[in-house]
Amino acid sequence: MSKIALAVHGGAGTILRSAMTPELEAEYRGGLEKGLRAGWEILERGGSALDAVEATTCSLEDFHLFNAGHGSVFTHEGKNEMDASIMDGSRLKAGAVAFVKNVRNPIKLARLVMDRTEHILLAGDGANRFARQMNVDFEDDAYFFTEHRYAQLLKAREEGVVELDHTAAETEQILDSEFQIPDSKTAEKKSEIWNLESGISSKGTVGAVACDSNGHLAAATSTGGMTNKKFGRIGDTPLIGAGTYADDVCAVSCTGHGEYFMLGVTAFDVAARMRYKELSAEDAARETIDHLTSIGGEGGLIAVDSKANVTMPFNCEGMYRGSVSADGQFHIEIYRD
Repeated sequence: MSKIALAVHGGAGTILRSAMTPELEAEYRGGLEKGLRAGWEILERGGSALDAVEATTCSLEDFHLFNAGHGSVFTHEGKNEMDASIMDGSRLKAGAVAFVKNVRNPIKLARLVMDRTEHILLAGDGANRFARQMNVDFEDDAYFFTEHRYAQLLKAREEGVVELDHTAAETEQILDSEFQIPDSKTAEKKSEIWNLESGISSKGTVGAVACDSNGHLAAATSTGGMTNKKFGRIGDTPLIGAGTYADDVCAVSCTGHGEYFMLGVTAFDVAARMRYKELSAEDAARETIDHLTSIGGEGGLIAVDSKANVTMPFNCEGMYRGSVSADGQFHIEIYRD
C-alpha cells in the first residue's frame, strides 16, 4: 500500500506579508485548509486520488476569495466564464470545460466530460447544454457576484487593460468591498478602491494534486479566467499538458500567467523531465519553473509523485498553497519566506 498525499494551490504572484491583515490571511488559510480536509478525508478512508482532487477543488471553487467558481472574475461584458480540467493518471484520461456559465462547480462538469463522453474538452454553449443534461448544480448571476471582483472589472474597463486574476490593489479591494462597503454603494465608490496601493498581486487559479493508497495520481485545476477578458480568450487551465497533467509518474496543477504555461507545456514538462531525465519530482518541478522563468512566465505549480512526494515551486513573491502528507500534518503557506 502506498503512502498518501494531497496538495492545493490558490494562485501565485506578488503576495506580501506587509500587505496582508491578520484577519484576511486567516481567511485565506482557512479556505486552503477546508479544501485540504475535503480531499484528505477521502484519501484517509482509502478513496481514490481522482475523488480527492475533485472534492478539494469543489471546496476551493466555493470559497469567495479565489478566482474560481464563486469567486470568479468578470469578463468585459460583466459575465463570469469559467474553465476547469481534471485528469486521472491511472487511466490516462482527462476531461475539461471552457467558457461555462452559471455552473456552480465547473470541476464536476470537467469530470463528467471525462467519464460520460468520448471527448476531453467541451466549451461554451455546448458545455452548458451538456451540464444541464447531466443535472449539475447551476447558480444565478448573483451567486457569482463579489464586490472586489466587480471593482476589478470597473478599473480594468476604465484603463482598457486585461487583468490576470487579482490586481495590485487586491487586498484593499477585499477589505473594503467584502467587509465594509455595502451593496448599495455606487459603482463610482467601488471604483475608488482601485486608487489604493497594496503591494499584492497574484495570478492564477485553484487546483489540487493527490496520490492515493494504490499509488494512483490525479490532478485538477479550475479558474474564472482574466478580468475584462474579450475575444474568447482561453488560458492554460482547461488545456491538458499546459495547466493540468497526471500519469503514473506524477500529477501537476499550475497557476500563473497562462499564455506562458501554454508555451512551456508546463504541466507535462514536469512529467517529461521525470520520465526522460529520471529526475525526482522536486528537481523536475524546479527545472520546469526555471524554464518558465526563462521564457518570461510567472507563477508556480504543485506536483506529487507515486511515492507521495510533494513539491510546490514558484518564481514569484508568493503562492497560496498547502499540503498534507502521510503523517496527517497540514502545512499551509502563502509567502516565499
